[in-house]
Amino acid sequence: MPTPTRTTATAVAGRLVRLYTGLALYGASAGLQLRAGLGLAPWDVLNQGVARHAGISIGTASVLIGALVLLLWIPLRQRPGLGTVSNVLVIGLAMDATLGLVPAQHSFWTRIPLLAFAVVLCGAATGLYISARFGPGPRDGLMTGLHRRTGRSVRLVRTCIEVVVLATGFALGGSVGAGTVLFAVTIGPLAQFFLRLFEPARSAPAERPVAGGEAAPAAVGTAGA
Repeated sequence: MPTPTRTTATAVAGRLVRLYTGLALYGASAGLQLRAGLGLAPWDVLNQGVARHAGISIGTASVLIGALVLLLWIPLRQRPGLGTVSNVLVIGLAMDATLGLVPAQHSFWTRIPLLAFAVVLCGAATGLYISARFGPGPRDGLMTGLHRRTGRSVRLVRTCIEVVVLATGFALGGSVGAGTVLFAVTIGPLAQFFLRLFEPARSAPAERPVAGGEAAPAAVGTAGA
């Protein structure tokens, strides 16, 4: 009969596997969506725009922007968790690794299913790492922090952040297209579906997926796309 300590250690190990598998798959999905060449998720539009102007890889840009967003948590009095810091590092590294392994796609009929697969994979990855419950991603911490400081709704705050990020990334030369719209419309429902699939036993999850694939505390609700 397993001891409580061993049971707890096994549970934590399982959560860690979910966390890092989910983050790695999230980065891979972002790389695949870029290879599809039909438009990126809003934050990746910004990452790509910054990468082009700074002469760095998009994964490195993702890490740097994530770290910058994390610094904004300080005046908002947000507390990062293991999942928060891991989010900043792992996703960018996995994205660059995927881009190094998967060549650019030129056939339109290859790019469409690749885009669809990337978005579904992102939803699955989001469900995995949110269900691990090691803390929200840096962008959602920014969202909930601004929500608490301004008193505005989560939906409004998230929408404003996404619009500013998308517009800035587009101005810097990031790729906006049908894939951007598809991601915005489907990532919330997909993430919610996979979160329930990976953690069906929890009737009231401590965190809910929001558009963009990160977690937001249930107490403040779910942001819109």
